[in-house]
Amino acid sequence: MRTTFLATFTAALAAGGSLAHAQPTDSQMEKRASINPIMNGQNFPDPAMIRVADGWHAFATNAKINDKLVHVQVAYTSDFKAWTYRKGKDALPTLPSWADTKNPRVWAPDVSQLNDGSFVMYYTVAWKAHPALHCVSWATSKNVEGPYKDSTTTPWICPTAIGGAIDPAGFLDDDGSRWIVYKIDGNAVGHGGVCGNTVKPIVSTPIMLQQVRQDGHTKIGNPIQLITNGPNDGPVVEAPSLGKLDGKYVLFFSSNCFATTKYDVAYATSKNLKGPYTKYGPLYVTGNLGMVAPGGLNIAVGGEHAIWHAYVNWTEAPEQCISVHRHGKGKKHGHHANECRSNHGTGRAAYTAILSMKDNRVSASSLS
Repeated sequence: MRTTFLATFTAALAAGGSLAHAQPTDSQMEKRASINPIMNGQNFPDPAMIRVADGWHAFATNAKINDKLVHVQVAYTSDFKAWTYRKGKDALPTLPSWADTKNPRVWAPDVSQLNDGSFVMYYTVAWKAHPALHCVSWATSKNVEGPYKDSTTTPWICPTAIGGAIDPAGFLDDDGSRWIVYKIDGNAVGHGGVCGNTVKPIVSTPIMLQQVRQDGHTKIGNPIQLITNGPNDGPVVEAPSLGKLDGKYVLFFSSNCFATTKYDVAYATSKNLKGPYTKYGPLYVTGNLGMVAPGGLNIAVGGEHAIWHAYVNWTEAPEQCISVHRHGKGKKHGHHANECRSNHGTGRAAYTAILSMKDNRVSASSLS
């Protein structure tokens, strides 16, 4: 969805186009950030976080804890250094009636605080009417760690004809307007190959921007495409997170296939919220600080603190995760979804850093 150094690059093209990925050296990064994952490498995939008065609260994709499925994992820190994993705590214990509760596949939660002090969680879940596909939904709570309640009766964002939607993240602009970025999961209805989308014709997996009212969920107007997958992005762009650094809008995203070592974190910048965005990167790649397939970087709303994941003790993904020939709009993808989203190793550990940017070059500061 998802590391530490001064990002370098060799070329950048307009949003949706290709870009050349320049890889930074380990020596550049070791000077600028923590090498070790937080929580001793605890499995915490697709992480996102929010800062409130008592500290930082982080949320992650579903996991089985003591043989019980936890839909949304939770962690906490008061100082952005020492994190506590809330083992067994589920921030979203109950799913809406339209969700595929037998195999929900709850991914990539993201929390924003509303003006009245309450909280809204955006998240991804499978729809029982189209169990091979995912939709974006929202839930609310008076407490940052929940429990969150989803009162929707139908999916909130779910363009099933083009693959559904995943990886939502909230953004609060300087003028107080609220927005959501998310990915249209086009590769879920792709034609096969790596992550279902390297067999031509290649399907678009665009990152979309949707404005919402101050309640955090009532949509204003239609969504706007910010970027999509180009020739050098591999089968997808996904895991968007929108922030503002050095007076510019910065859209972080991952490209390539999450089940391969080519997965990465990249970013794109724009002077205007709605674009056009110019791609740069990658920011983090396999081999940086010993990480494998880093991805899903989330930058906190209104700040520069970031969290992302990388695999621990990597093993090769099952063949059906890397190369899938889909028949009937992702049926095979749905069948293998839990196995394919499982970690190819002991887990996907979370990493943190403090980001800054100058002249479209993102760097990460040490946490010491």
